[in-house]
Parts: sequence; structure tokens; C-alpha cells
Amino acid sequence: MADILLTHSYFLRFDPKQFRTMMPYPPLGTLYAGAVLRESGFSVALFDSMLAEKEEDLYDTLQVHQPNIVAIYDDDFNYLTKMCLSRMRVAAFRLSEIAKKFGAAVIVHSSDAVDHAEEYLAHGADYVVVGEGEQTLLEVCRALNSGSSPAIHSINGIVFRYGNQIVRTPKRRLIQNLDALPFPAWELVDIEKYRSLWTKHHGYFSVNMVTTRGCPFHCNWCAKPIYGQVYNSRSPEHVVEEMKFLRSALQPDHIWFADDIFGLKPGWVQKFSETVQREKTVIPFKCLSRVDLLLKNDTIPVLKHAGCETVWIGAESGSQKILDAMEKGITVEQVYQSTSAMKRHGIRVGFFLQFGYSGEERSDIDATLRMVRECSPEEIGISVSYPLPGTKFYESVKTELKAKQNWVDSDDLEVMFAGRYTPEFYRVLHSYTHKQFQTHRAHTILCSLLKLRSMNRKALRTLALSPYYLFSSLVLKFRLHTLEAEPNPKYATVHLEPIS
Repeated sequence: MADILLTHSYFLRFDPKQFRTMMPYPPLGTLYAGAVLRESGFSVALFDSMLAEKEEDLYDTLQVHQPNIVAIYDDDFNYLTKMCLSRMRVAAFRLSEIAKKFGAAVIVHSSDAVDHAEEYLAHGADYVVVGEGEQTLLEVCRALNSGSSPAIHSINGIVFRYGNQIVRTPKRRLIQNLDALPFPAWELVDIEKYRSLWTKHHGYFSVNMVTTRGCPFHCNWCAKPIYGQVYNSRSPEHVVEEMKFLRSALQPDHIWFADDIFGLKPGWVQKFSETVQREKTVIPFKCLSRVDLLLKNDTIPVLKHAGCETVWIGAESGSQKILDAMEKGITVEQVYQSTSAMKRHGIRVGFFLQFGYSGEERSDIDATLRMVRECSPEEIGISVSYPLPGTKFYESVKTELKAKQNWVDSDDLEVMFAGRYTPEFYRVLHSYTHKQFQTHRAHTILCSLLKLRSMNRKALRTLALSPYYLFSSLVLKFRLHTLEAEPNPKYATVHLEPIS
């Protein structure tokens, strides 16, 4: 039996690309919510959609735990959740309907529900939690548990139906002292399933953590429906305490710091590195950062000493014109400089790339391809510009939006507005960029092999497939030239100046 059953809407099986990659992380935000509820005296169980087969599997869990409340509480720290995938929305609707049929009160919390609260209410949800969710969820559960309906109206940060009206209560203030939050309720997760999958597919076991919430920067395509333009940070000491706990309880080989930006607060990375080394708690990790921050205060060597193996950066474009239009606040030169510095210190580099932003021409695309070739990151992730509600970018293209306004899964990459080229052009460009990247990686690996450096299995596989990558890239290059000559009839010119 449990008072509250937590779940979330991301099913790995429904996302073919991620299912092939098989790098599942537990729903960290959901586990934080579970820890807060447990700390306040509620008994809590979890239906972990990440590794479930289908929504209907929820039936069995409901029968076992007999909860009065089901909270579909998505992981705000999972970038896949932030993409507001329509398959996740369908899953959330189905989970809501199943829970409602069972007789439970249904609470929903997600980035997508912020923008589509009425749709969620129409599919079984009783309450939608808006903004940072732990305290709001706790207050709603207390009110439901006490049967005090009038108390619901006094809770900040929720949307619900009252009679024929939709009620939206005032916005809730964010938690500033993140150290006051309990560690995530890892005991709710079947951690051995995650360990088995990681070990089988990658030879090591990685778990996720966060040290911050939010992002203060102004990239005009980035949606921030949960935390807004605010950035709050845990203390380095508190983060290291959690790492010590994880090492004892879960024995991970690796940590994925899922922050939007790792170590933005001045001096934080330096203090973290000192603390993790002093406490002998160095665990290999990867994180996200910005190129301008990496070039300050010896951050790169300090990260290396702290255990950093890989840094992913939002390189986005090799065209300064496009970076300025995005309001990224970085330069192409900083991408080159930070990449070079990380390589010198033995840190692997990952590039997030984005094609199709308003005003991007073939010369800008070529600049991005050249940047990837010359910087030679170890990994790349490719997307196309994706207008989400609440962003300046969305406002600039909303008159051009098509009927489909959300990707189905993470490999959809449909251009939702009238881009410079046809959607097929961008799909081929995505494949071409990957094949070019793998061809160049194979060349780099061959050079290392000739210098008698050791190779891991992944590197040797890349080398063995190099003829395929080279041939495929040549075919795709020809296809790109053909598609380039077929302009998108729906294309509408958009100014290249930063959106105001």
C-alpha cells in the first residue's frame, strides 16, 4: 500500500533512437519529489515508465499499491522531457485516464503541461503543477489527504477545473536554498535494472545528478517553463556529500551532471574540485558548460582534476551571424579556443549543433560543417531549430507554424516552420553531418593507431566502418546539392538581427 504513486511520461521504448542508444537514467526530478513527500510522512511508490513496456503496465502497480493519489511527475532535468515530445503527451494522457479509472486523484507536472494545461485536465488530470514542483505537489497532496477542498485554492502554482472554470493560482516562488532539499529517493528505483542495461551495452554504469536549477542566459530558442530565467545552485560541499552517498549506495562508475550549465557560479568549480579531492570522492563525470565560462579562471584544468571526462557545449553554429541571431552570447572563436584547451587537458568534447535557424543560408551551414571538421569533437548531437511556446524564437515564427507543433520522439527533427530549405533537406543534412563526422573520426583514430596508441572497442568499430561512412557521405552530399536546388515554397524571409 502507498498513499501516493509517482510516475512520469517518458517511456524509453517509445523513443526508437534512445532505445537503440540504451543509456537510460532514472527520473531524477521524480525521485526528488518522492523524497520530499516521504520526508513529510507520506508513503510513496514509483511506476518507472523509463523501463516499462507500455502505459497499461500501470494497472498492475495500481493494484499492488492501491494509492489514493497518482502524480505523473516528469523529470525536469531530462532534456528529452524538456523537448515536449508528443508521444510523451499521449503517454501522460493514457496514464491519467488509467489512474482516474482506478479512482485515484491525478496530479500532473511537466514542461508540456505548463503550455497545455487544459488538454491535460481534459484527459483525466485533476491538477496541473506549474513551475518548480516539489513544494506544490506536497501541498496539493496534503489538501487531498485531509479532504480540504477549499485549501486547494490557496496553493500557489497549480491549474485546475472548478465547475466550468479553469483556475490558475499565483506563481510559486522558487526554492533558493537547494541544500535544504533531501537527496533523491533512489530506493524507489530498481537500480539493478539500470546497472544491467548500462553494463551490457556500454561496459560501465552511469547515474545522474544535478547541482543547480535553471539558467540565466538568454538563448532565444530555449524554453524555460519550469524555472524561468533564474539560476540557483547547491553548495559544493552538499554535492560532494551526495556523491559519497551514491558511491556507497549505488557504486556508479560514472556520473552525468544533468545541469543546464555546470558550475556557473564564480568559484564554484574550483571549490568543488578542492572538496571532491579532499574527500577522496572523485568519480568520472560528464557535464554541460558554455565556451565563454570554460575559458575563465583555469576552469578546464580544474574540471579535469575534479574527475571530468567529457564536456558538452552548445556550439550550435559555426556562423557568428547565426549565433548572434540566437542571442547565444558566445563567439565562434571561443568554440575553437575552448575545444582546443579541453583536448590539451585530456577532456573529451561534445558539440550540440542546430541547423535551420531563421535566416540560415548554405554558407552558414558550411561554416558549421567546417567548425566540426576543424575542431574535431569526440561526439556530436544534431538538431534543427524547434520553436517552443514561451520563447522569442517561437514568437518570431508562429505565423509560419504548421499544424504539427511538437516532435513525436527525439529523432523526429521535423522543421515546424517555413525554413529556408525543405524538411527533407534538413533530414539529409542531419545524416550527412553524422557520416562526415564519423569519417573524420575514423581518420583521427587511424592516426592514433599508427602512433601505437591503444584503441577501445568503439574506436575500432568506427575505424572498421570508415569505408561505409565515406561512401555514404558522398551519396548524401550529392543528395544535398539536389535538394538545395529545390527551395521550400513556404519559406518566408526572417530578419537576421537578434529577435527583440
